[in-house]
Amino acid sequence: IPPATLAELGLRVQELVTRVSDFIDGQRRPVMERRASPVDAPAPDVTPRHRVWLVGSSGPAWQALALQLGYFNIDAEFHQVRHLPGQGDEPAIVLLSAGGLGSRQTVEQVQQLRARFAASTLLVHELAGDFDSLRAALSAGSDFCFPTGTAQPVIMAKLIELCSGKVEAPLRALVVEDSITASKSIQRTLAMCDIETHAITQPHEVLNCLAQFQPDLILMDMFMPGCTGVEAARVIRQHPEFLSIPIVYLSGDSNVPLQIEALRLGGDAFLTKPYNPVVLNAIVQSKIERYRALRRAMLHDGLTGLLNHKASKEQLAAAIRQAVAGQQPLAVAMIDIDHFKKINDSHGHPMGDQVIRSLAWFLGQRLRKTDLVGRYGGEEFLVALPGADRARALEVLDRIRHDFSQIQHPLNETWCAATLSVGLTQLGDSPDAQTLIKQADEALYAAKRAGRNRTVSD
Repeated sequence: IPPATLAELGLRVQELVTRVSDFIDGQRRPVMERRASPVDAPAPDVTPRHRVWLVGSSGPAWQALALQLGYFNIDAEFHQVRHLPGQGDEPAIVLLSAGGLGSRQTVEQVQQLRARFAASTLLVHELAGDFDSLRAALSAGSDFCFPTGTAQPVIMAKLIELCSGKVEAPLRALVVEDSITASKSIQRTLAMCDIETHAITQPHEVLNCLAQFQPDLILMDMFMPGCTGVEAARVIRQHPEFLSIPIVYLSGDSNVPLQIEALRLGGDAFLTKPYNPVVLNAIVQSKIERYRALRRAMLHDGLTGLLNHKASKEQLAAAIRQAVAGQQPLAVAMIDIDHFKKINDSHGHPMGDQVIRSLAWFLGQRLRKTDLVGRYGGEEFLVALPGADRARALEVLDRIRHDFSQIQHPLNETWCAATLSVGLTQLGDSPDAQTLIKQADEALYAAKRAGRNRTVSD
């Protein structure tokens, strides 16, 4: 590692040490005192508040955005660059308005904010959309830029994504290699980049391992006793669920026609042994990132980012199996936006799309990361709450229904409100996804018939 990079890293670590020390010093009660007289912890809050600073524009210009953020448990504060609070106060996200600023002024303010908020995510709004302006703002220290004219829902989506705290699962690779020594070497190499691995020596075990380990990529030796890597890859590609998983061949043979034929018959890349560890990690990481992006596109709804119809049913079936195995309760609900056609007819389809997106964001904010949330179709959403009995699920979903009805959804100069109907059911004697969906749907229609804007349990 170059000395300059090490020096920069040392400075960053020292900054972190200072911040931790300041936090500890700021605690009201000493550690020993807190241990001597512990206070019962409050019930965990499933809707934590987040802080965003809106900088560089007058308060009124930010009012509409701040109002919307408040609905999703994000508190917005207005500040001028020249009048920022003291050093001890630091938000997670800073959004700078570049409206009315020249290119040089924008760069100077970005640099000033980056120096002041080393650990915060720094966004720039109302920036000229040309290449040079974007390059200058990003080089000055901003993390993301919104060109002038960016719609408010786009900004909202980015802020909510940043506040969601979603953590990607560790990258996973399955190593199919008959040599235990080579297999251990590959695993050590990938562990340097925190890539989880599982190794097998027998190709005929690969299908079971794919189902159980669920890797993002396969590293396949080309020549193994009784079965070549190409033969194993062709077997894998016969199964639709494994059709798109990347397969990277490893071989000591540098025969180019052989490599081309191997790629044609199901492979995605070819590395010749002895491989460069840096190149191996780079290829594995890039292939997995693209594979995950493809899976997200296949499994998630384009408008909301939630699970789509097919994926929702598959995930519900998996949640049912887990609940039955653990003898745990499971609540399932169907949620529908009331009078959605009227919203589209009165305010236009963009407003309808905005209401759907807002409900998706709201469910993501109010429910646990372990809960299942999917867009089942149109304005209808499927929700599953593992570990929740009927009473608890009813309480949570009815609170969501009530709070969502308070939101004013903006589009240009127009506002509208929307209500929800919710149908709830509980896992019983028939552990079948389609049965639970049908029961929740029947409860939903009962809520509709009873006047809408209510939660009904079967």
